[in-house]
Amino acid sequence: MTESSVQSALWPAPYASGAVDATVTVPGSKSVTNRGLVLAALAAEPGWLRRPLRSRDTLLMAEALRAMGVGIEETVSSSSGGGPSGEAWRVIPAGLSGPAAIDVGNAGTVMRFLPPVATLADGPVRFDGDPRSYERPLHSVIDALRALGARIDDDDRGSLPLTVHGGGALDGGTVEIDASASSQFVSALLLSGPRFNQGVEVRHTGSRLPSLPHIRMTVDMLRGVGAQVDEPETGGEPNVWRVSPSALLGRDLTVEPDLSNAQPFLAAALVTGGRVTVPDWPVRTTQPGDALREIFTAMGGSCEFTETAGGTSLTFTGTGRIHGVDLDLSEVGELTPGIAAVAALADSPSTLRGVAHLRLHETDRLAALTKEINELGGDVTETADGLHIRPRPLHGGVFHTYDDHRMATAGSIIGLVVAGVEIENVGTTAKTLPDFPRMWTEMLAGAGA
Repeated sequence: MTESSVQSALWPAPYASGAVDATVTVPGSKSVTNRGLVLAALAAEPGWLRRPLRSRDTLLMAEALRAMGVGIEETVSSSSGGGPSGEAWRVIPAGLSGPAAIDVGNAGTVMRFLPPVATLADGPVRFDGDPRSYERPLHSVIDALRALGARIDDDDRGSLPLTVHGGGALDGGTVEIDASASSQFVSALLLSGPRFNQGVEVRHTGSRLPSLPHIRMTVDMLRGVGAQVDEPETGGEPNVWRVSPSALLGRDLTVEPDLSNAQPFLAAALVTGGRVTVPDWPVRTTQPGDALREIFTAMGGSCEFTETAGGTSLTFTGTGRIHGVDLDLSEVGELTPGIAAVAALADSPSTLRGVAHLRLHETDRLAALTKEINELGGDVTETADGLHIRPRPLHGGVFHTYDDHRMATAGSIIGLVVAGVEIENVGTTAKTLPDFPRMWTEMLAGAGA
């Protein structure tokens, strides 16, 4: 059977015959890995990314940077020098150049973070991707780069495909953008800002900005490589971020586990009344997934940190009961599919708000969740900015994923306690969690599945 046929086949979601009891090691953060790659590529000296996520989105980012001349060497490091062992990527900056052709797949970080980088290349850089990528907005990044002095051909679509005609440098300066559709528009400009001649001042002019933790992550990582950043969080002007021009340091960065990708495993403990431990959960982090500790506790579980010889672990325990919630998820919208899946199994209704921007993600996640949960017997209604979920007894059936990794994991959560759920194209989880089917099956070994 070919890889494509395996990915498109229906995957019987494993049913848990008892409470889950497992330790699950979650791979590195996609958000940290891809920001780390960009910053290392723009640095003045080589750097390392240790324990990076190796998935479709991060490999697309690495290949795109290689296409513009950056050296990225993949090695397996040992712990003999005191650092962490495991896979490591050595990033060797070089003069960026074109012509280059970049495949973004359907990765928001690649399609939005790299056009600003391409303005610094000497030559044209063409961006293309999956059919769905053509429907995802890029106009804010395109318009902003033009205002800062870049030349971009997109046939006035405001989306892919497009060509950035890099001139080897960009003036930079002050720019106003509407980033209400995605915080990635702000992060995209900030990441390359230190290399612009005048730095960059980004002014968000639209309505409420979603996913602020991801901008905080960008700012934190910029400061970690020596950039000077002024932001609203530290007393700056509201909705304004300033990055001064400067050289960036090469860094030895160990990538945190992807806490958003820990969601289905924590949810497994919640919906089965079991227990799951995730090693290396950071006590301090800018990752949006850290909000799961509070959210899933409100839905009926409990969590605690434990110190081990290898670091800090988080153990989440379910009680066997799941409670409905009323949540504003505007800052952590990527968690919505998994929360909706759990809410469909709760003992009372839930309202999930502040996530209208999810209609522009890998798929229209609000429409997709409504349709798929309802086709299993649920009662989900779309609202202007979210979902209202009234729990009902669910039954088996096909759970379609729309080539969206978080839809696949959401369906798998429901399948733990609803027999006969089949996931269409579980292979789409390779976008950020390439080993998901194996990890899910191994987790369930302790539940007698």
